Amino acid sequence: MWEAPPVYLAGMATNSTLLCIHRDPAQLSLLQENGYELVTATNGSDGLRLFMSRPVDAIVLEYHLGLLDGSAIAAEIKQVQPELPIVMLADHVELPEGALKSVDALVAKSDGPHFLLATIHFVLKVKPTQRHEGELRAQTSAHLRRLGRSREGAGRWQANPAQLATDEKDAPFSPRVWRSIRNGSVQF
Repeated sequence: MWEAPPVYLAGMATNSTLLCIHRDPAQLSLLQENGYELVTATNGSDGLRLFMSRPVDAIVLEYHLGLLDGSAIAAEIKQVQPELPIVMLADHVELPEGALKSVDALVAKSDGPHFLLATIHFVLKVKPTQRHEGELRAQTSAHLRRLGRSREGAGRWQANPAQLATDEKDAPFSPRVWRSIRNGSVQF
């Protein structure tokens, strides 16, 4: 079912706490084996209570939870803490319209636990860095405008946004890393 070859994630040990709202949290043991502290709930109501009672760094949320589906839980969480990363786990990537509006990433169970692990690493480590770098670029651009300097005069400080979107070095992972994530041999 969720058995996969061993995953070796050098340098990935973390002290991050994940709230896992999943019908069978034992299926997420690979996360704990790779240094994450897990706080678990098997239904949405218990998950929301845990969320309100203790700080967590990210949430792993199963879509099919019974009475409250994962999208309703995600929407409630984002109202309280909009910056908290939520990774939704679903049997299939085809979900009802609007089901993903409050989540940061979707992982199909068929992708396997190594892909979930890499996705959690991404939302905790890479995405916040990209957001911070974007804020710094915006601040630098605004500062340069106040100084009367054009973007062209800024030199290396301000890159062309069109170049940023297509520049491979700004991609979250290289194609080689994505291939290793897919085949279960990822190493960071």
